Amino acid sequence: MEPFVQMSTSQSESGSEEHTAKKPSLFILSNWTNQFEGLTAGFTGRSGGVSTAPWGSLNCGLHVGDADEHVIRNRELIAETLGWPFEAWTCAEQIHGSHVHVVREEDRGKGKESRSSALQDTDALITDQKNVLLTSFYADCVPLYFYDPVREVVALAHAGWKGTVLEIARKTTQTMTSNFGCDPATIRGAIGPSIDICCYEVDDVVLDRVKPIIQALNLDESALVHPTTAGKARINLKELNRQIMIKAGILPSHIECSEWCTGCSTTHFYSHRMEGGATGRMASWIGMREGVL
Repeated sequence: MEPFVQMSTSQSESGSEEHTAKKPSLFILSNWTNQFEGLTAGFTGRSGGVSTAPWGSLNCGLHVGDADEHVIRNRELIAETLGWPFEAWTCAEQIHGSHVHVVREEDRGKGKESRSSALQDTDALITDQKNVLLTSFYADCVPLYFYDPVREVVALAHAGWKGTVLEIARKTTQTMTSNFGCDPATIRGAIGPSIDICCYEVDDVVLDRVKPIIQALNLDESALVHPTTAGKARINLKELNRQIMIKAGILPSHIECSEWCTGCSTTHFYSHRMEGGATGRMASWIGMREGVL
């Protein structure tokens, strides 16, 4: 069953009916938000914002050439729909690396309106702070979600093929353990909408980086790499990240994986590959609410 469920455009996350303009397209990680009080987690679509072509319309990325004021307004609309203040929106300047940043109280709101104020050179965010909305950005890469309901710690990680090879899922899990005493066996993991094996063909440059990780983790290469033409193959980044989560100690039964492929679903999502790079960015989000925001 698909874990990311599209929110009605006429309904807020709290369930109250909204009789205003069309709302941003949001996909809620429904099992988590229904099970854990105060938790919000999900992924944005591409509609219901103010950006114009080629970023139309809910572009959340400040780095793709869109007008800053449009991106900021889109982010504000998302926060408003979730019932969160925009001041809670916290994000990083992603570089396809594996640096994990532990978000403290003083980091709240960094990056919400500019790239220069974002947490620099970072592809994973972790916090135990309440009322902080962690966000990161995508247009095919794999969004990874982490939540420990025992220690009350949340995390996001951005995993393209480079971040996957660098095992950002393992490093995020280990940082949750080392900084907050999380037990991997109690951590919930989720893999959001991203490009799937059906649409993700790579060349030997990428394969030469991916295959050694598969071998080092003692995984079945045939399940993760499907050769196509000479020197090329389709790879399953979602499943590879799931396996890395498992190797890090997260229970398979605690990991949910979206069936949405961004390459196949450009009516709902942006796809850098399918749209030739001229497109917007979706945002993942996760946060723990406490009291009145």
